[in-house]
Amino acid sequence: MPGPRLITLRSERPMLEPLHLYLDQMLQVDVAQALRNEGHDVVRASEVGHSRADDYEILQKAIDENRILVTLDEHFGDWVILPLSKHPGVIRLKINPTTSKNAIDLLTQFLRLHTSAQLRNHLVILSPERAKWICTV
Repeated sequence: MPGPRLITLRSERPMLEPLHLYLDQMLQVDVAQALRNEGHDVVRASEVGHSRADDYEILQKAIDENRILVTLDEHFGDWVILPLSKHPGVIRLKINPTTSKNAIDLLTQFLRLHTSAQLRNHLVILSPERAKWICTV
């Protein structure tokens, strides 16, 4: 079986594939723009009327649109509060301080190395020190 297909964008930086991402309301517009500049298809919760949506609604929107959810919310991964099962993927960022620059730096490096198939049905708790992968099915 052939490996992932590399795509070269205008910046001439290779990436595996453009990903379809859904950013929760905690992530700012500059994070979305930086990910778009990397070639990803990005929608922010506040752009589609979900600026006050609860976690379940945010997750459901990502699932309905087949988008990988990117969040800072610690409830994602707490199965008592919000159980996860089948989904396109959830990336929960653990950064301190939670600045846009820190989010951009961490996400762009991580997303350059992974495909949507790898992320499907996984919660990835991503910090500068490590990426903890949890299969949710």
